[in-house]
Amino acid sequence: MKIILASKSGVRKKILDDHNIECEVIVSNVDEDEIKNSLLAEGADPLLISKNLAEIKSTKVSGQNPNKLVLGADSVISLNNELINKPRTRDEALRILKKLNNSVHFLISSVCISKNGSMVWNHTEPSELKMKNFSEEQLLVYLNKIKTQTLLDYGVYQVEAEGMELFEYIKGDQNSIMGLPIKDIMNYINKYNK
Repeated sequence: MKIILASKSGVRKKILDDHNIECEVIVSNVDEDEIKNSLLAEGADPLLISKNLAEIKSTKVSGQNPNKLVLGADSVISLNNELINKPRTRDEALRILKKLNNSVHFLISSVCISKNGSMVWNHTEPSELKMKNFSEEQLLVYLNKIKTQTLLDYGVYQVEAEGMELFEYIKGDQNSIMGLPIKDIMNYINKYNK
């Protein structure tokens, strides 16, 4: 089975590769900040924002690639139903970590599969994470281990790497937390291929 992945995420591609799903990467290049701001202005919550972004990415690429399945994905952090965006600077990354420090938040991963410019399937999966209580110095030590570009591209923590040390507990599927609820994607693809 071959699909198009409308995401530049190397982690998402690796999850597909690890599950023998052949994919071609075509980045959607949608303006995520513009879409988030528009949705926030309409009163959308983080879950709806995640779903919408995944759908917009997949339908945009799907419309340009007839008769192919296109997978779009998006993950957002929700703290007390407030959207926590990716940092734009290292200082902002520290502010975000201080906000998440010693608290429970949700990482919402949404996926959407489109064909011929229309959504044919979607799935959203929230995972619950509790961050340990750190001093500012400890948070800075953590941040110094992560390259700036990685922070800006993937957010303040990478659960697949250094980020595991930040958490008291994580309730959710590991692949979903890394950005792709692969079991549900495979279930859909297997039904689609029957």
